[in-house]
Amino acid sequence: MAPLAESLRAAAAVVARVAAGRSLRSELQRAAAAEGSQEHAALTDLCFGTLRSYGRVQAIVRAIEHRPASDRELEALLWCALYALDCGRYAAHTVVNQAVIACVALHRQRAKSYVNALLRAYLRRQQAIAAQLAADPIARWQHPGWWIKRVQAAYPDRWQEILGGGNSRAPMCLRVNRRRGSATSYLERLADEGIAARWLGQEALLLESPMASRRLPGFADGEVSVQDAGAQRVPLLLDLRAGQRVLDACAAPGGKCAHLLETADVALTALELQGERAGDVVRNLARLGLAAEVRTADCSVPEQWWDGRGYDRILADVPCTASGVARRHPDMKWLRRDGDVAACAARQARILEALWRVLAPNGKLLYVTCSVFPDENDAVVDVFLARTANARRLPLPDRRPQQLLPAAEHDGFYFALLEKTA
Repeated sequence: MAPLAESLRAAAAVVARVAAGRSLRSELQRAAAAEGSQEHAALTDLCFGTLRSYGRVQAIVRAIEHRPASDRELEALLWCALYALDCGRYAAHTVVNQAVIACVALHRQRAKSYVNALLRAYLRRQQAIAAQLAADPIARWQHPGWWIKRVQAAYPDRWQEILGGGNSRAPMCLRVNRRRGSATSYLERLADEGIAARWLGQEALLLESPMASRRLPGFADGEVSVQDAGAQRVPLLLDLRAGQRVLDACAAPGGKCAHLLETADVALTALELQGERAGDVVRNLARLGLAAEVRTADCSVPEQWWDGRGYDRILADVPCTASGVARRHPDMKWLRRDGDVAACAARQARILEALWRVLAPNGKLLYVTCSVFPDENDAVVDVFLARTANARRLPLPDRRPQQLLPAAEHDGFYFALLEKTA
């Protein structure tokens, strides 16, 4: 089968399962075992692009065919083909032809005429459909309606920028392992390899174009890691000192945990609720030549894991809606529900209360989310401070905003630094 037709077939199968509630990450991992690297790259692009434009491609099908196909896999093929038509990487006639061929591979031979007619109708009516979709906020902004309303309410002057950022391609930033070399020397090494990048400060280097991590010089030997520039604020904000007892309460996959260990000689305990994800932490630390006590445990139940000795520093990178990193997980914004925000905030409050008990007097706790929703950020911290007499908020040492919004150089993160006064 021609490459694009095969990619459309595979993408339709993945997107259909995601639409039914499955994780894009897990579905792509399943598909990776059956695809070559070149084919998998095309599949990944089609899946990510289709799900980024999910609201739009659904609206296009509705605009053309008022009774969309009840066959989810066939419908997903149309969504993927519409993204392929809009992305500009393929000739229109090629996409139409290859989508029709993909029908056969999906065992939907009888749908060939239907797919051909719908895609050609879109091409004929493209301008009129674009004007029609401009009045549909979900199609225009590529986010669920409840998500759009929350962002508009929280950021009345910047909501369009935030939603647009959520649909953009995520940057790829590197963190140079300072125990193995410097950002300056690694930047030169990248240039020698013909890889364009620029320095963002500290150990952060932003690649001009994303690439597979295995192609990065020295990656396998632990010289460099892939980590968003926003996430790299953590060690500086925590004010680490050699010999401190440090807790990373929600450690997987281990990027921030590793950065702490690269920064200072601390005694670090890393907790992770799921055993498989705790294994990711262990493997990441091993690649970097770092050591920590990694335990599978629920950080909100200290009785299960705490030895009674207070921690000098705690990183509470709490579970959240991940609304600040939606562009990295385009399925997530469509799988989330409005009620998930309150559910996450309640869980975050429980974790914060529990971790405060194990923080030593005069110790510092850094509360972190990758969310842009205030209900998970300032609202949680403000309630905690109001009812906790020995807690106070400290200014952030780097003087940057507490709330980072998705931008060209970094994702969306929230940081609050708290000190235990007694």
